[in-house]
Amino acid sequence: MKLKSILNIATDKHKFQSIADYAKFCLNYLEFIKTNLQAVIVSQNENHYRFFQYKKDGAYNVTRPINSNLMLSYENFESNQNKFIHLLLNIKSKESKLKANRKLLNDFIYTCQQSIGAALDALPANKSNTARKINGDLFERLIRLIIKKVGIEVTEGTISLPVKIGDAEVFKMYYQHDLILKNDETTKAIGSVKTSSKDRIDKIFVDKFLYNRLTDNETPHFAIFLNDVQRKGKEGKYGIKATFLPGHFKGYTIKLNPLDGVYYFDIRPNMATEDILKDHIKTFDNFIIKDVWKFLQ
Repeated sequence: MKLKSILNIATDKHKFQSIADYAKFCLNYLEFIKTNLQAVIVSQNENHYRFFQYKKDGAYNVTRPINSNLMLSYENFESNQNKFIHLLLNIKSKESKLKANRKLLNDFIYTCQQSIGAALDALPANKSNTARKINGDLFERLIRLIIKKVGIEVTEGTISLPVKIGDAEVFKMYYQHDLILKNDETTKAIGSVKTSSKDRIDKIFVDKFLYNRLTDNETPHFAIFLNDVQRKGKEGKYGIKATFLPGHFKGYTIKLNPLDGVYYFDIRPNMATEDILKDHIKTFDNFIIKDVWKFLQ
């Protein structure tokens, strides 16, 4: 498949209605990059990150950072498709909790989403905002599909909250949420899904505070992020830099309210070692295997 055909699919959100649609696109992209790239550039500062440079058909654009420890090859992705679905359908089994299978759950989803994001990086610069919106929307949809596949009722949408003075309702506040997890039609948890936390983390903490203050309950709020890295440097000397703001995260956690879960596919090293961060941030497999079921109780 040529890059033009790949971009025609990547820019049409109607093409992604099932996990199988995401997997099919991913296989096409992984097959394309095997032989059709101008170069694969190694990050100067964290060598396991790679940047794909397209040829003339992609205006020699350079992609976002790709974590080579997470991105599956065409062969590994193809051979593990059925196993991935099997693990989702049997998410509570001992098999799903095995270390190798937990890694497969993370890596498979990461590869699906980064294939879309990297493909969209081939678009002209004047379409970057459109590409960013498409990429974010498709990531939200993918996570909803994953949650549905394990048997959980999940929707997106607006929740209206009454604001009262005494017993009298004065007006309503409306909140748009990426994930609304339900059990028997009752909202059990609210989630945010973003490709990165950059410029977004503050709102997620504040949303939990306002929602629970207005409803007088303790509905769990959680966040799912793909990664928090972006390209830096000049051509020939590309590296990566983190976009995560640990000070903001710690400040809101201590002084406002902690989130009930924060999950990454490409987790940064300091998230696993620093105080406060390591207690509140985990890889996505922890959400789908363990934590989400606690939220639904």
